[in-house]
Amino acid sequence: MKLLRKRYIPNEIIDISKDEVVYQDDELIVTKWLPINKRNDIGSGISYSYIKEGYKISKFFDNKGKFLYWYCDIINYDYNQTEDTHTFIDLLVDLKVYENGTYEILDLDELVEAYEQNLITFEDVLSALKKLNKLLEMVKSNEFPPEKIKRDTED
Repeated sequence: MKLLRKRYIPNEIIDISKDEVVYQDDELIVTKWLPINKRNDIGSGISYSYIKEGYKISKFFDNKGKFLYWYCDIINYDYNQTEDTHTFIDLLVDLKVYENGTYEILDLDELVEAYEQNLITFEDVLSALKKLNKLLEMVKSNEFPPEKIKRDTED
C-alpha cells in the first residue's frame, strides 16, 4: 500500500507510506505518524481520514507525548486500485481545534489563491467550504471530535 499527500500550494506530492496504518475500511483510514521533517513543536500524531466525508482529523502531540490540538485538513481522496495507492488531496483550508473548544480557521487565503491560479475548480472551493462548515458545526454543537475518535484516543 502506498500513501501520498498531494498539495497545491506548494505544488508537491509527498510519499507518506512510512505512516503506520492502524485501521482501514471503505470510509476511514487511521494512521500513526511522525513529522516528515523533524520539528521542535510536534513530536507525533494520529490521523483519522474520513474518505467519504472529505476531511482528515489529526491529533497532534508534542515531543513528550502531550496532546497539543486537533488539526483538520479538508481533503479530496483518490484511490488507484491497480497500484494500491491512496492519495489525500489537500484542499488548503484547515481547522485547528484546541482542547478548550476554541478554534482557528487557517489558509482561506491559499484556497482563494489556488482558485485564482486555476489550480482548483470552483466546485473544489465550494466542496472545501461545505466540509469546513460541517466540521465547524460539529465543534459548535460539542460533537467534536467524532465519537469513534473519542473512543480510540481516550487517555
